[in-house]
Amino acid sequence: MKIKMLRAIEILDSRGRPTLKVYCELTNQIVGEASVPAGASRGKGEAREIRDGNLARFGGYGCLKAIQCVQEKINPELRGMSIIPQFELDQRLLDLDGTPEKSNLGANAILGVSLAYARAVARINEERFYLYFASLLGMRPAHLPRLTINLFSGGMHAGAQIPIQDVLIIPVKSRSVLSSLESAFCVYSSAVDLIRKRYGMRWLTADEGGLAPPFTDVSEMLDASVEAIELAGLSVGTEIALGVDLAASQFYNSNKYYIDGKVLSGQEMVNLIEKWTREYPIISIEDALAQEDWNSWSKLNRAVGESCQVLGDDLLCTRVDRMKKAEEFDAVNALLLKPNQVGTLLEASQALQLARRFNWRVAMSARSGETEDNWLSDLAVGWGADQIKIGSITQSDRLSKYNRLLEIEAETGLPVWEWALEDSNL
Repeated sequence: MKIKMLRAIEILDSRGRPTLKVYCELTNQIVGEASVPAGASRGKGEAREIRDGNLARFGGYGCLKAIQCVQEKINPELRGMSIIPQFELDQRLLDLDGTPEKSNLGANAILGVSLAYARAVARINEERFYLYFASLLGMRPAHLPRLTINLFSGGMHAGAQIPIQDVLIIPVKSRSVLSSLESAFCVYSSAVDLIRKRYGMRWLTADEGGLAPPFTDVSEMLDASVEAIELAGLSVGTEIALGVDLAASQFYNSNKYYIDGKVLSGQEMVNLIEKWTREYPIISIEDALAQEDWNSWSKLNRAVGESCQVLGDDLLCTRVDRMKKAEEFDAVNALLLKPNQVGTLLEASQALQLARRFNWRVAMSARSGETEDNWLSDLAVGWGADQIKIGSITQSDRLSKYNRLLEIEAETGLPVWEWALEDSNL
């Protein structure tokens, strides 16, 4: 059995911008397909997407050049190739590109091919996709990821009406995906009622489905999150805890943080975050500091890392070299894993395995520009992610992934990962 053809088309992501859908057709007529997400808040170390740059077409976001990379550069090299192990295929893609940042072929084209090939090969033996992913690392799924769910949004996901990017609810006591979503529905519905009464605001959502009322500062955002949990009849901290994604690089300039009308040094920003963790049931902090402010990251991890997950996204970019530097600085205790930050399943697996060697937690993450493809859910289960960050409980691009987790849960009966609350800030 061999690869017969690789092709790609433009589709629209959840923001209405173009992205790629790649098809891998085998000689036995099996076809695998995969759609590629795109981020808004991006780390400097992320692999490069190929975009057209033609402002007369989709404002420059077109993906015709990336399609050419798939069909005119990758396809001629791989067409007629016998089926080989996934990571060997990925290495061929990396060698064909030949650059650390994927500037020749584009991370969007490369990841689309990597995933479409994976799905095609899984279908050869009618293998569940999550079991295929698990087999790549010699694993057997033992749990489902715990959900971390967007409630309120700001930053680049919501027009920067408030500097930080997201407040998430974490159903820490739920024993299943279904019960986690039930709790999330109650809190989200309470939040919708709350902002309608307080701000006279209709049910409008940000890129990842979070609500985006005109908060005046971060404390108001956190207070409203706590109030929504209470209005839902759930216990704050015991049943529902909070996660915060600051995306701090977005409000960092000239070694200062510009937040809530204040200009803070790195140490002052650390002090502010530590204060939040004392006053609110926050058990996860993502991108709390700018991606090059390494010394402040070390201070933050020392200050709150025993009781709170310190999660690196833009800081790490799912890259092994940045992860090694973070370990040297003792900067984080958790990795936010995004395959499109590096471009292949091979590189994503290397980041996962390194995180486990460092004894870090791993959260699998979607992007702000998503599609209805649900491969992320299978990957999170197959690779044993501790958590998954998909977005809120609205919009088909988010729900396709939650619904896939529900399918896997019904099929396997696996429990969700247990958060060690005795070590957390509750």
